[in-house]
Amino acid sequence: MSKFELPLRADLQGQSPYGAPVDLVPVRLNVNENPYPPSESVVAAISAAVGTAAREVNRYPDRDAVELRAVLADYLNHESGVKIAPERIWAANGSNEIMSQLFSAFGGPGATALTFDPTYSMYPEYARDSFTKMVSIPRRADFTVDIELAIGEIASHAPNLVILASPNNPTGTLIELVEIEKIVIAAGEVGALVVIDEAYAEFRREKNATAVKLLDTYPNVVVSRTMSKAFGYAGGRLGYCAVSEERIVQALKLVRLPYHLSSISQAAAIAALGFAQESLARVHEITGGRVHVASALADLGVRVAPSDANFLYFGEFVDAHLIWKSLLEQGILVRETGPSGWLRVSIGTPSENDQFIQSMRAIV
Repeated sequence: MSKFELPLRADLQGQSPYGAPVDLVPVRLNVNENPYPPSESVVAAISAAVGTAAREVNRYPDRDAVELRAVLADYLNHESGVKIAPERIWAANGSNEIMSQLFSAFGGPGATALTFDPTYSMYPEYARDSFTKMVSIPRRADFTVDIELAIGEIASHAPNLVILASPNNPTGTLIELVEIEKIVIAAGEVGALVVIDEAYAEFRREKNATAVKLLDTYPNVVVSRTMSKAFGYAGGRLGYCAVSEERIVQALKLVRLPYHLSSISQAAAIAALGFAQESLARVHEITGGRVHVASALADLGVRVAPSDANFLYFGEFVDAHLIWKSLLEQGILVRETGPSGWLRVSIGTPSENDQFIQSMRAIV
């Protein structure tokens, strides 16, 4: 048989797929997961809902996920204090699919997306996959966004999309609402949509600091959320966005795959959302752990970036890989990401946090 040359796209050749290292170590603190498994009540509710949905699995699911979007709207109303019509909510398989759909609908050949580095490493991949030009503007040394620089770059590049992660991954940095508003105004002047990625929003210290509050004022705002973090629902794969105008949702429907959310996924997510208060109570435990770990690292003379997420960004080390490797040898996995010299640790259970602190004391 002759050798077959796979007709892979030229821009994908030599590329590696996204993914964090997966090591079966006792303490895994590298992918920002919620460390607490669902309670037996949540498990029972999801199991019952899935069982009911399975009885009609021979039929296609509701392709517009009407009931799920209504429940998500109720949750956002409770969590953010902003009432949003279900028609202005869209749901997908994780916030990754939400972002991918946004790039497909509003990016493309000849279009530009603008973001601020260091930030979530998937943004360039969404751009690559949709043939969108990606422009990355450096953050300040403290990882905040220089708003005046941002406004100037938006005017210069006239992007279709401006992507803001707040709280930011990997640094945990929150962008103040008044500063997001300035960016939204500047983006509106060049016809750009501003996507605020709030995957870690429930962990923020200031509960009013959510861009959801801008949706009724400006027509060019999308706020992306996920159930993976605060709800401990990473394996369930449910992300969603709230938008300024329903026509943004209609645009996303143009690029969604047919029946992209299975009936099983919809039923399970609705059941999990019924336990929102229980999930948010766990958030308080995680944010308490964040304070404890940050204080312990500071006591060791380690620089810790202020975080509004369920992780901490810490450094600066002459050899961050050596620190990472030393932790791994002690059964603790953290993440090497972002600028050289820095590491990211997810907040775990109290026991996991203490093991990490003890190991850092021994290493530093």
